[in-house]
Amino acid sequence: MGRIAVIGAGMGAMAAAARLAVAGHRVVVFERADGFGGALGTVRRDGFAFDTGPGLLLLPAVWRDLFVKTGRTALEDVLELAQVEPATRHVFADGTGVRLPNASRAGVTEALDGALGTGRGARWAAFMNRARDAWDRSRRPLLEEPLWPNWQVLAEKEPYPALERRRLLRRTETAATLAGIARLELDDEPRLRALLEGYALEYGLDPRTAPASAAVLPYLEQTFGTWSVRGGLRALASAVHTRCEERGVEFRFGARAVRIVEKDGRAAGVELADGTVQEAEFVVAGVPPSVLESLLPGVRADGGVPPQSGLPSRVKLLLALRGARPEGTAHRTVVHGADRDAELAALFGPESGRGLPASPTVTVLRPGDPAQLPSPEHESVTVTATVPASCEVSAEDVGRLLERAGRAVEGLAERLLWHEVLGPAEVERDTGAAGGAVPAPALAAAGGRLLHPANSTRLPGLFTVGGWSHPGGGLAHAGMSGALVAGLIVEGPEFRGST
Repeated sequence: MGRIAVIGAGMGAMAAAARLAVAGHRVVVFERADGFGGALGTVRRDGFAFDTGPGLLLLPAVWRDLFVKTGRTALEDVLELAQVEPATRHVFADGTGVRLPNASRAGVTEALDGALGTGRGARWAAFMNRARDAWDRSRRPLLEEPLWPNWQVLAEKEPYPALERRRLLRRTETAATLAGIARLELDDEPRLRALLEGYALEYGLDPRTAPASAAVLPYLEQTFGTWSVRGGLRALASAVHTRCEERGVEFRFGARAVRIVEKDGRAAGVELADGTVQEAEFVVAGVPPSVLESLLPGVRADGGVPPQSGLPSRVKLLLALRGARPEGTAHRTVVHGADRDAELAALFGPESGRGLPASPTVTVLRPGDPAQLPSPEHESVTVTATVPASCEVSAEDVGRLLERAGRAVEGLAERLLWHEVLGPAEVERDTGAAGGAVPAPALAAAGGRLLHPANSTRLPGLFTVGGWSHPGGGLAHAGMSGALVAGLIVEGPEFRGST
């Protein structure tokens, strides 16, 4: 077995490294920063601890599979996972609230009927049934297999079985976008529309242009559930790093790669900032497209799918509060914006980039995890919103976010001890992505606009891993990319994905 150089210690890169080490390769990870995890960082202050990346875990089966395939210790043996109940509390613009249970389709239907009126839950359930069909049709090619050489089929074919309704003169109307689904299938009910479009916003997608196949995003969450990790998601990064070390992966921190070495028509190693060259039979790059281009100008993925572009970033407010978290508090609350059209124009319109919308949709996380608090008489809260990439978060923006968060946290202003702001600049610092852009998951249709470049490249021996390559952004997708890259290296081009 050969020597493999991995550039970056993000979650996808570490997932690939652990699997490759188990297969008998000697794996060395070169990370420019002083630690591992990429976006899964932690801010600690005065006994408080906050996740800098996602605060909840979707599809934990991806990481369970990693631990099963790389050792005898299961994921739950090293991490304390718990299903979040309720999955989400939603606060709509008109003040209506609803608590949606975790991984219970019937429970969601009942909750929507009770909060929004009889029949609303049934409409949502019918939509979710069609979303299930989209998931069944797209799951394997988008998540479990290397990107097809004829990926144009995925770009052109919409897996969502859009509902058709007859109109005057025998015309039919088909929903092609998430916004179209809200209008055609949810009767444009403003709260159901907000619920559906909120999923797109969370992933940095414009529901007016996101394909109908994006219906799989709410389907995944409401079907497979939402999980918390004691100690925060950073604990997952630590567990994966430890598993890598147990399997013999070597980490070199503060080692910035400046060039991918090419020899005899294939990748042959990496050159570091100190001038040393580390030879390797394979190179795995877990970096954003702009960084990869600087390491090897002109490099292209197999198949010709370009990297996603024009993606927004995220801003987080880390709030330290006096006073204990009230009993029965929802772990996650989504406070929906008062004017969705204006919000979308501010985020995705021609004048986007100037800052937050006037009334942004925010996600408020209140974990109540003792491991992240100085005492039981305190509470940590994280407020997240989608913002244009490269935008600077002003004091006015922070005030607006605090006002929005106050709709989820009673008495917030009086309880606030201090806050910290993490904006696009900090996302860029932690991930290397230009402007702090955050990649979206791969989705079918939309002309391939939401696909990601293949994990294999036109340079033999060079592979890409992580959120900026197939199957795209998100913690679970990063783990899947690690499995795909390991399969392509171990089994070769004939690898067709997991079984």
